[in-house]
Amino acid sequence: MDMLIIAERINSSRKWMARAMEARDAAFVQHEAGKQAGAGADYLDVNAGAFVGEELDCLKWVVRAVQEVTDSPLCIDSPDPAVIKGVLPLVNKPPLINSITLDPARLNGILPLVAEHGAKVIGLCQSEDKMAESIDDKLRLAGQLAENVTKAGIPLSDLYIHPLVYPLATHPPSAMVTLAAIDRIMHELKGVHTICGLTNVSYGLPERKLINRTFLVAAVARGLDAVILDPTDKALFGALKAGLAVAGKDEYCMDYIAAFREGRLA
Repeated sequence: MDMLIIAERINSSRKWMARAMEARDAAFVQHEAGKQAGAGADYLDVNAGAFVGEELDCLKWVVRAVQEVTDSPLCIDSPDPAVIKGVLPLVNKPPLINSITLDPARLNGILPLVAEHGAKVIGLCQSEDKMAESIDDKLRLAGQLAENVTKAGIPLSDLYIHPLVYPLATHPPSAMVTLAAIDRIMHELKGVHTICGLTNVSYGLPERKLINRTFLVAAVARGLDAVILDPTDKALFGALKAGLAVAGKDEYCMDYIAAFREGRLA
């Protein structure tokens, strides 16, 4: 089974990237795009959310700059339907949209765009007033996301459910709850995918990358088939490839061996 890798570095929440975006430093952004594409990313996430009131203009500039140097498809990262609608005409390949929730304005504003443009979409297990914490809540909200996507005429295979994981430092059970939810979603909602970002789980802890790697390997064993990460982090990428091999998702370890020969493991 293929693991979908969404590269996370072109994101305005990173101070050095925000400075490059503000300065319209195309060479810097393009270098990051090329580096991540070369490291094996399937999609390049692009986010300009830090630029309140200017997000659309900035994201348009980022999309144009990135597409000048790579043909990798993009993950358009914004909660604002108007921003997504404004950017989509510039995108060269069907994108992944990050993200919908069960908030009606966001759901009804974004799903028609997903259907119109043949995009894939990330769905957060989050409603207008609730972020799912228990296994049952995560599964219930995942089911509601699947229902809404189906009603919009979007195949379930284009839905990537993010069950949400919270920092271990403040929510000690969250990692194990999320792992159990991934397992149940993959078994009970046939056809959907599951996806996670890794930064939340380690927030507030030392040696965060070690926690991130460990959680990723455990999630892969539970059925996770997409991840938002930094593909240029060789230790993280190596943990992913090793985890897929151990979980029986890399026949004869061929991808692992290929990554080793390319010098991609650490």
